[in-house]
Amino acid sequence: METVLLVIYLLVAIFLVAVILMQRSSGGALNGLGGDSGASSIFSARGTGNFLTRLTAILATIFFCAAIALSLIYKSATPKQASILETSAPTAPVQQEAPAEPSVPAAPIAGE
Repeated sequence: METVLLVIYLLVAIFLVAVILMQRSSGGALNGLGGDSGASSIFSARGTGNFLTRLTAILATIFFCAAIALSLIYKSATPKQASILETSAPTAPVQQEAPAEPSVPAAPIAGE
């Protein structure tokens, strides 16, 4: 299920980018990429704009719905982890040195 939805999500993203680039902007964009026999000759100028605008809106809606669905699927699939603020920092084990034998004061030398 996740794989199918992920593939749909990626395809919609690619088509969305392509449709956005085909739209006419003030600079002309990529609308005339195929020469004079591009999408403009199939539809009227107004029809092309409406078609691409509607197609962009539909693809954007599918894109956002798929993104939300993927996030919900992957959220429920991963185990719940505690927040780093709720967990205590790991402490390194402290190595205790063996207690040293108590030092005994040296006996005074008899000749001094």
